[in-house]
Amino acid sequence: MKSFRRELNMTIPARRGFVNITSEVESALRESGVREGLCLVNAMHITASVFINDDEGGLHQDFERWLEGLAPFDPNGYAHHRTGEDNGDAHLKRSLMGREVVVAVTEGKLDFGPWEQIFYGEFDGRRCKRVLIKIIGE
Repeated sequence: MKSFRRELNMTIPARRGFVNITSEVESALRESGVREGLCLVNAMHITASVFINDDEGGLHQDFERWLEGLAPFDPNGYAHHRTGEDNGDAHLKRSLMGREVVVAVTEGKLDFGPWEQIFYGEFDGRRCKRVLIKIIGE
């Protein structure tokens, strides 16, 4: 069995943002040589997310509005802020959107359903964070 690992460095200039990382994951898959197996992609930071959905701008705006409604940015409103941080909302948003995705690899390709793409979600940006791509299989 083969095992392949790559890290992506993500720096989002705004506090929040979504980035389609599908092409970077596909590139890693090609380099891995794995034809049949699994591909794990996960955010290696507790205020960022990796998720699968449609690459449609209106949907991304809907995510922003939904997340802000559930966990609004409030520099003084979270118990977490007693630690000196101001990102309590970002931790909650990450919990809602998820840490990772696992995609089957079939015949050397990500085995997606219609419209599926992989996204990095940033909820407390303006600094470099990492995304892990781990591919295993034959």
